[in-house]
Amino acid sequence: MKENVEQLTARLNTETACISWQELERYFARGILMTASPDLDLVQLGAHMIHDDKIIIDAWLEAGELRKTTDDDARGWSEGEPLLWAVVVAPWVLVQEKLS
Repeated sequence: MKENVEQLTARLNTETACISWQELERYFARGILMTASPDLDLVQLGAHMIHDDKIIIDAWLEAGELRKTTDDDARGWSEGEPLLWAVVVAPWVLVQEKLS
């Protein structure tokens, strides 16, 4: 039986962690790192991706709230010490910068 979005959200909440850019660089190099807007709920985003909610995901992609991580993101994160949160939603690793 397929987990619903609420069940996935609860499970992913335990799998989300603060992570350094150095630990994420290899995923960026492989092209599987996606950046979520600070306005999105990272855990809920992951649940929708696992649930393959195409309409919602496409809306986030079109609005730029979800996108592949760019070279500019990588440069900025490597030069600073950002607070990054990540969750794995195979084959993707979702990352979000938490702004203070």
